[in-house]
Amino acid sequence: MKNIFPFLDWISSYKKANFIKDFLAGITVGIVLVPQGMAYAMIAGLPPVHGLYASLFPVLTYALLGTSRKIAVGPVAMDSLLVAVGLGTLAITGVENYIKMVVVLAFMVGAIQFLLGVLRMGFLVNFLSKPVISGFTSAAAIIIVFSQMKHLLGISVVGSNRIYETIINIFDKLGEINYVDFGIGLIGIALLLGFKKWTKNIPGILIIVVLGILAVYSLQLESFGIKLVGNVPSGLPSFIMPSLNIDDIEQLAPIAIALALVGYLEAISIGKAIQDKTGEDTIKANQELIALGSANIVGSFFQGYPVTASFSRSAISFDAGTKTNLSAIFSVILVVLTLLFLTPLFQYLPNAILASIIMVSVVKLIDIKYFKYLWQNRKDEFFVMLITFLITLFIGITQGILIGVLCSLLLMVYRTSKPHFVEIGNIGNSDYYKNVIRFADEVVVRNDLLIVRFDSQLYFGNSAYFKKQLLKHIKAKGPELKGIILNAESINYIDATAADMLTKLIHDIRERELQFYIAGAIGPTRDIIFSTGIIKELQREFLFVKTKEAVDFFDNPNEVSLLAAKVAYENSRMAKTNNVKK
Repeated sequence: MKNIFPFLDWISSYKKANFIKDFLAGITVGIVLVPQGMAYAMIAGLPPVHGLYASLFPVLTYALLGTSRKIAVGPVAMDSLLVAVGLGTLAITGVENYIKMVVVLAFMVGAIQFLLGVLRMGFLVNFLSKPVISGFTSAAAIIIVFSQMKHLLGISVVGSNRIYETIINIFDKLGEINYVDFGIGLIGIALLLGFKKWTKNIPGILIIVVLGILAVYSLQLESFGIKLVGNVPSGLPSFIMPSLNIDDIEQLAPIAIALALVGYLEAISIGKAIQDKTGEDTIKANQELIALGSANIVGSFFQGYPVTASFSRSAISFDAGTKTNLSAIFSVILVVLTLLFLTPLFQYLPNAILASIIMVSVVKLIDIKYFKYLWQNRKDEFFVMLITFLITLFIGITQGILIGVLCSLLLMVYRTSKPHFVEIGNIGNSDYYKNVIRFADEVVVRNDLLIVRFDSQLYFGNSAYFKKQLLKHIKAKGPELKGIILNAESINYIDATAADMLTKLIHDIRERELQFYIAGAIGPTRDIIFSTGIIKELQREFLFVKTKEAVDFFDNPNEVSLLAAKVAYENSRMAKTNNVKK
């Protein structure tokens, strides 16, 4: 039961001393969650109250099913932007139809995450490399900032999922700027930055929300035409089943898959980062998928939209000393109280204040330092990040993620197709063999013996490269060459294509009256050598545990010694082990 419901694990051993810490942490996160949830709902193109709906049952569901005890789940800027941009490409008319599609999207995201968790597919997120995520988030942050310019400037701008179109639309409306809105927004940004620079313990977001509401109410600023949040419905959301049909599912599938993977990546990365700081080890990758999936499915029944872990609120929760997921339940209670009693106050909240919160929150996602680091150290990964950044910024978020992942995979395939292949030589008549180029002054290079090392698995993608490089080194040695030793310490797998190539290559080498040896193969590789038929061409007496043993055998092939007996015994043992496995 604890595997299915992880909350049973921490609640069964809960300590009274943790209650106050969880209470304070939960209230602190809840104070930030209320205005942030409303602001992020605006990013998603939804009425602000849906941000509060997404902060209720999804958060409660994760508290019961999640394995991380520190992260704060709820609406986040990244997922909100993905929702807005993803649905912005569809022909949706009317606010009610838009809300309906968002609810369906939340259900699909949850269903995908839940299914991946049940099938134990958490490893899929590994294909989203850091350069792809950083490029994507940096571009998305810029898109978010410009999407909020209309609220900061108090103008009406036609939305677009392409940054250049948004900028053009903003410039066309510069003559209509409401300077009161603009001034409120700038003050909000200045106060938030000032509070962060002064001390992180001050709830800056809560302060500027309260100040904004008080300023509008007391100074009657609405008479200047500023844009306000307006009426926020009070009361808890009602239970409504998402309306599913095939056409909507087909339209939403690409963005749902992207949201499911990105949301999971955010949650697992935040959770592991905090876990590393605390020394705890509670996170289970597949259970996290089930927890997030369940949170999104339940949220869709109560008019919520996709949620995941929040960078900022998780950091606040950690700093506040949270101990268990009980803190999330306290945050939910605060949101419930807000919906029941405090929503009338939010009708006086300026949109410019929410825009300032969003801008300050997301601008830190622009990872300039990582761009510089990759340019200086890993230019191939820099271009993967740059391509992801540009595609996301100028074409679309979904396309940016997909093309970024594709570029990462192509880079990985390219690297494994041409791995490190080097000749090695003996250092001072010892058991150590090193690169003859890097350690030219230390190694002994022989003309009658070629020893090579291949630093990768041997598979269909690099088998031709392996053969080409080996023949190249054989040719370079000239007529004095009598034997070749393959140091296989770094070869952890040989597929069927490579096994067939290696068998034929050994045969061709022996046709040239050259001896071929394999040394240092690890257990799984030795199993493959025996099971694929390579051993029939190689012959057991030419398979060695260490490179030094192969060299000694090459120098004294007819000497009957303890070494030869040892090699024969080892090969015999491996053959028996292989037969037992079969």
